[in-house]
Amino acid sequence: MNGAPGSQSRPIRPTAGWVLALLAFGIGVAVGLGVLLPEPPTAFDVALVAHVSGMAAGYGAAVMLLLMSRVPVFERVVGADKLARWHSIAGPAVIGLAVLHAVAALVAWAEVRGQGIWSAWLEMWAWPGLVTAAVGTGLLIVLGIGSIRLIRRRLSYETWHVFHLFAYLAVGLGFTHQLAGPALAGNRGLQIAWSLLYTYTFAMVLRYRVVQPLHQLWRHRLRVEQVIRESDDVVSVLMRGRHLNELRAEPGQFFRWRFLTLAHWRSSFPFSLSAPPTGNRLRITIKAVGAGSRSLQDLRPGDVVFAEGPYGALTERRRRRTKVLLIAGGVGITPMRALFETLDLPGEDLTLIYRAPSEADLVLKHELDEVAARKRSRVIYLTGPSTDPANQLTAYSLHRLVGALRDHDIYLCASARLSAAIRESLLRNGFPRRQLHEERFAF
Repeated sequence: MNGAPGSQSRPIRPTAGWVLALLAFGIGVAVGLGVLLPEPPTAFDVALVAHVSGMAAGYGAAVMLLLMSRVPVFERVVGADKLARWHSIAGPAVIGLAVLHAVAALVAWAEVRGQGIWSAWLEMWAWPGLVTAAVGTGLLIVLGIGSIRLIRRRLSYETWHVFHLFAYLAVGLGFTHQLAGPALAGNRGLQIAWSLLYTYTFAMVLRYRVVQPLHQLWRHRLRVEQVIRESDDVVSVLMRGRHLNELRAEPGQFFRWRFLTLAHWRSSFPFSLSAPPTGNRLRITIKAVGAGSRSLQDLRPGDVVFAEGPYGALTERRRRRTKVLLIAGGVGITPMRALFETLDLPGEDLTLIYRAPSEADLVLKHELDEVAARKRSRVIYLTGPSTDPANQLTAYSLHRLVGALRDHDIYLCASARLSAAIRESLLRNGFPRRQLHEERFAF
């Protein structure tokens, strides 16, 4: 017997919570090994702190790299922005654990030998892998200092990116010391398992951050076909390539674009697709908001494009409800433009709200109007000063515009400030977090 409409069971899909639980299980195992091996402790002392912090730091370092390896399943299930936030939490934690391990191990050995700290340090210097591990820890500390918000704001993305490449070296330098640690030394099975963890992590980094982008450059031969002036400070870049359907890109996703010209090859830009991808064309729309994006206004047909991706989980796969509300602010319209055209919903069940400072700032408005007319969907433009009550985007105002919010999935892409205000209002008023879909781009 058929159930009521909407009661059919939905396929079970892995979620970010599943991934987080798996990672948490791994840290539990690593801590457990640090506690129980080589033998269970009889007291809580500095040696136990050294063992546990060392195992946790070693596991956390591998996880830190794996989170940003751009493995497609992580990108689809978790989302690039959430992975970056997890990485930003794991990074300082790993650095802190590594420093704690070094200090605790030094103090513990000094106590065992009845020596001073300096004498213990000179003796430990001869331990297997300790020199390289010390250098790796030093590199991690430097990376941690460089990641402090006040310092990071002074760095360009390219400088920060190159700076962080040393994290791979730092983690690799500490590997042999980990195998010689008390929890793993002499235990061939655990040493093999730990080696496989690191082998898999570095293989994924190499596969998806080096080999895959180079393969895509050769396979798809992507080039700028046309640069379309949308307004004084906005252009759409239409690119043509081969076999683009193999990328399996979806509306709502983004690529990291590198245009191989003398002026741009050093810089990588995360831009969302602003039109549904086809088998031979991709399109992005760029607003000049800084020196980098402003320079892209001068791209020319024929310029070679190095595209990494697709990334992101802001796609129809996230939809849980029968209605969808898309909210865009400024140039955040680009992924929403693609979703607005492709979401397979009856017209009245799909609404797009577009907030911009003025009518002139409504990017791709003519396309949005055409899609809305063709699909019989709604598009609502909110322009003018943010102090105008009519332009406030709160849970109450959204309910007034579209009806019961709980019947909707809400997709959000706007400035950090506007996104935060909308998010906080929705969650404060009981909107389910699992029905709010967004990706936040920052470094």
